[in-house]
Amino acid sequence: MKVVEISKNGGPEVLELKDITLDKPGNDEVTIEHKAIGLNYIDNYHRSGLYPLKLPTGIGAEGAGIIKEVGSNIKDFNIGDKVSYAGAPLGAYSTHRNYPTKNLIKVPDNIDLEVAATLMTKGLTVFYLLHKTYPVKSGQTILFHAAAGGVGQIFGQWAKTLGCTVIGTVGNDEKIQKAISYGYDHIINYNKENFSKKVLEITNGKGVPVVYDGVGKSTLEGSLECLCTRGMMVSFGNASGALSPIDVPKLLQPKGLYFIRPSMQQYLSTREEINEAAKILFEKIGSGKIKINIFKKYKLDDVVQAHTDLENRKIIGPAIIIP
Repeated sequence: MKVVEISKNGGPEVLELKDITLDKPGNDEVTIEHKAIGLNYIDNYHRSGLYPLKLPTGIGAEGAGIIKEVGSNIKDFNIGDKVSYAGAPLGAYSTHRNYPTKNLIKVPDNIDLEVAATLMTKGLTVFYLLHKTYPVKSGQTILFHAAAGGVGQIFGQWAKTLGCTVIGTVGNDEKIQKAISYGYDHIINYNKENFSKKVLEITNGKGVPVVYDGVGKSTLEGSLECLCTRGMMVSFGNASGALSPIDVPKLLQPKGLYFIRPSMQQYLSTREEINEAAKILFEKIGSGKIKINIFKKYKLDDVVQAHTDLENRKIIGPAIIIP
């Protein structure tokens, strides 16, 4: 069995592939043989130290596979079940692992495990953004940054199923057609156009009620500018760097804006919450309302290259690691 670990923070070169002997699962755990592992931008933050971890540690928060062994207390899962997960404890970058069933989800027969491995972080993120953080209404016009990325691919399609008009931004012209294929009604290249001005043009000067922003530092002030009165800024990522301190009287007070920094554990911390989200997610995937196109597959041996591509933002859409 193999696992990727880091013993120090740094660039992709700190990722080490090691041979291990896996212990028996604990009483409340199952042993999973991974068939696919999700590759997510947050993995960069864990490796670099932006989100500090106790070292040495495994890495990777998302995986899908088959249960090979169950702990003595396990009643709801069986050997042979297709399962997927996202969240702590980290350690998805491995051929096999033991994982507690608290956050484990059964994957329906009609969902491929490679697709499932792209959904637990990205898909469940879209669920809580659209249904919990700011529950959108049919007819609303909303803005999402990084429309051609992994989360953006799912977000655009999902928001359209809810009846929204969706504005998306991208970083270069090559991503425009890709974003359009994901259901976005308007696409703005924020490196060529003033996106806040363009959003106000699209909305006839009204602005949007919500901006969903995983880019971070470079898009913050522009996002606040294109919000309507009492609009909500949903900041959920740092792809362009961590946010600078916010000048509340200058940036939020004039229009009475809301600012929120959500994360998955705030919305998906109980079995009931996870099951609700997974049910809706798998229904949308299974019905074909949301289609997943895997951008690239890496081997576990190529994890350094995978992180190099991830860090340089060369991965356009969901990517996975195959053990």
